[in-house]
Amino acid sequence: MKLATLDNGTRDGQLAIVSKNLKRCTSASAISPNLQSALDNWSDVYSALDALSRKLNDGDIAGKSFEPHLALAPLPRAYQWIDASAYLTHLQRVRAAKGSLQDPQNEKPIMYQGGSDHLLGAEKDIEVTADDLALDYEAEIAVILGDVPKNPTDDEARNAVRLVTQCNDVSLRRLVAGDLQDGFGFFHSKPASAFGPVVVTPDELAANWQAGRVVGRLQSRVNGLLYGQPRTEKEMVFDFYQLIQAAAQTRQLSAGTILGGGTVANTHDEILPISSDGTGFSCIVEARMAEKAADAEQRTPFLKPDDKVSIQFVTDEGEAPFGEIKQKVSLNKAN
Repeated sequence: MKLATLDNGTRDGQLAIVSKNLKRCTSASAISPNLQSALDNWSDVYSALDALSRKLNDGDIAGKSFEPHLALAPLPRAYQWIDASAYLTHLQRVRAAKGSLQDPQNEKPIMYQGGSDHLLGAEKDIEVTADDLALDYEAEIAVILGDVPKNPTDDEARNAVRLVTQCNDVSLRRLVAGDLQDGFGFFHSKPASAFGPVVVTPDELAANWQAGRVVGRLQSRVNGLLYGQPRTEKEMVFDFYQLIQAAAQTRQLSAGTILGGGTVANTHDEILPISSDGTGFSCIVEARMAEKAADAEQRTPFLKPDDKVSIQFVTDEGEAPFGEIKQKVSLNKAN
């Protein structure tokens, strides 16, 4: 089942069912007014949503054309947005960029709690207040959860994943050091994140959802140039079930919590625009660190106004179940 949130003039938008080919959609507001309401009442509404999805895909109802640019973030405002770092290769590279000699540990995942009161639709601009903030994209996979009890069992963690999508966890690299030096973690360096136009239930991914990992490649492009397409299941040290257990170690998580797996990264020795095995990078700072290691010249620029960023998960069969994130950078200077 594929779901989306359409803009109906309200803060939380209107819940819609989207066809498997992403061409058609139909309102699900008669079942649940918005996605958060559906998550709050998942066991009561799932069967009706599934039946509506089947009717749309079987052609029993016509629906209307699905226009991704009209979609809001699946949850335009969420109770919680937690981002982890399950790909230790990315963590190692970013720490090197900050001059840290500390190697990431694979004993437990690290995570931070980001802003969730304003999340961006897949085709909404990335707005920056200045053009010298070292704007970077970060391509990720994320899951949306049902209620999770404190210190969940393995089964409770597995059963908590309701929906899966892709994410652009935007970073302002120039502000990262200041945030971390203040001692409370990321804040000013993390503006609004963007999410795919479509979220899917794990069973919709079929064999591309295995043991708490999405199987395929996460492609990212800047101005049409392919920057990277690392495999999402490869080198994901902590699967989503383990991330859920880590996040809920001392507190329960409410339905509608979004949990990111971190910037997808694979180990290789090549640099941009793309490595010989087609891996590349899922963020600019990693590319710059590879360039620095190769010849001390960091050539890949950070994003600037009017640049366009695309993020799309693609299965080995060539399908893109989450649609595509397509954002433009715009400058909106603060007064």
